[in-house]
Amino acid sequence: MKRLAPLLATVGLVATSLPLLTAPQAAAAPTPAHMRQKPDWHRCSPDQPAAYECATLKVPLDYQHPEGRMLDLAISRIKSENPGKRRGVLLFNPGGPGTPALHRPLALDAQMPKDVRDQYDLIGFDPRGVGRSSPITCGPLSREEEGVGGAYRPETFASDVAWARAIADKCREKSGDVIPYITTRNTARDLDVIRAALGERKISYLGYSYGTYLGAVYSQMFPQRADRFVLDSGVDPQRIWRGMIQVWATEAEPAFARWTRWAAERSEHYGLGATPEEVSATFWRLVERADRDPIVDNGQKYTGDDLRADPSLFFSPYGASAAIRYLKSLAETGRPPAGGEAQALNPLRTGPRAGGANASAAPGAWAPGPAEASDAEGGATPVYWSVVCGDTDSWPRDPEQYARDAARDKVKYPVYGDFASNIKPCAFWQRPVEAPTPMKTRADVLTVQNEWDPITPLASGQGLHKALRGSRMVLALNGEKHGVYLSDPASCADATVNAYLGTGRLPAADVTCQDPPRFP
Repeated sequence: MKRLAPLLATVGLVATSLPLLTAPQAAAAPTPAHMRQKPDWHRCSPDQPAAYECATLKVPLDYQHPEGRMLDLAISRIKSENPGKRRGVLLFNPGGPGTPALHRPLALDAQMPKDVRDQYDLIGFDPRGVGRSSPITCGPLSREEEGVGGAYRPETFASDVAWARAIADKCREKSGDVIPYITTRNTARDLDVIRAALGERKISYLGYSYGTYLGAVYSQMFPQRADRFVLDSGVDPQRIWRGMIQVWATEAEPAFARWTRWAAERSEHYGLGATPEEVSATFWRLVERADRDPIVDNGQKYTGDDLRADPSLFFSPYGASAAIRYLKSLAETGRPPAGGEAQALNPLRTGPRAGGANASAAPGAWAPGPAEASDAEGGATPVYWSVVCGDTDSWPRDPEQYARDAARDKVKYPVYGDFASNIKPCAFWQRPVEAPTPMKTRADVLTVQNEWDPITPLASGQGLHKALRGSRMVLALNGEKHGVYLSDPASCADATVNAYLGTGRLPAADVTCQDPPRFP
């Protein structure tokens, strides 16, 4: 629930024969201790540059009871080398939820243009619950338990329910006293503690993927503290969080159709069909065949569900064509195609295709950095579910609702619909401690989006832009990656982002630009 601001009584003036006096104001509430702390900076590591500094702050577990238990919050910085041009601080979140970012200023420092870089101290942090910020655990999780859910089949649904319940039970047993407070709203409050500790009136911010939602929530909770905010690869606030998993399914369908057209135009090379319909039929025959007789490559078996388990594959027509051509040859001849490269299957190999009976990892999830280790060391999975399940009470609690939805969506969205709507641990999670953040306050932020982003698809990015009144959007047509700014030297969006971070002036209108095709 929302915190209630203290009400200040209005003291009237009393008419007397004495000169008129101003009534005394009610004493201001003392600033809480967690908003008065100062970081004790030190070199992060002897193996890293001396300019890369780290510190640890203390933040309340429960901001409704700030005098209670505290959590560590690990922060880092690389200061501007040009104090005369310094404007303030730029905080960074790469996504997740559950991705540590203490080390990320090192990459930003190397990638940002100097005229923009000079204006900011770059600030990284490990969000609460992960990395060096009081990591939570769900105990050792199996490979299956690290996924986000599997394909729906009536005969295996009981196993899917058991998988979801087991994760929720493990997390509750190991970290149940902390998990209810690992939420986006509390992480936004942590950002404001960082702001205060740095002695800044406002913060600027660069957030990718989940980081866009965190930035949007901060802009609503602390609108007077938000300076220049860039939200790249947007999460639609209206879809949190079940809808953000389901959008992978709805948007995989137009991506699949685009791929079939692309592959058909290059049928002489890929041999998947001369028309989009033929390419589609080739894929679905391969799925059916692999379900009957899994395709084997270097000892790794691929079922039909495995071929559907990462819909992000189809957002890259070249990658999808190479992978399906490779699998088709293996299925038909037992050998790779002539000239086929083993890395063609990398999109299907990366990340465990696990969780439930027929499961997948989060499609195209951010590649882990050096701080993202196993769950025992404060990995991403416990924080992922804590946020996704704990931000909102919109998850169904009846397992049969998931079965009905998954059966329906397997027909409506055949590539990934049943994966997206199948049961998740949220069905058995603890109830949220507060409601999601309404997007009602004007937010003059810059949203950035690739047309064919596979993880936060265009529909999601447009939803974020629509939700934030006053925002502007930069759309990169032909863009296929998850993440726009600084992710591709050829991106047409970087110039607009650099101009905004450098001047604070939003474009007068939304900007649409065109990236060059990634492959001919």
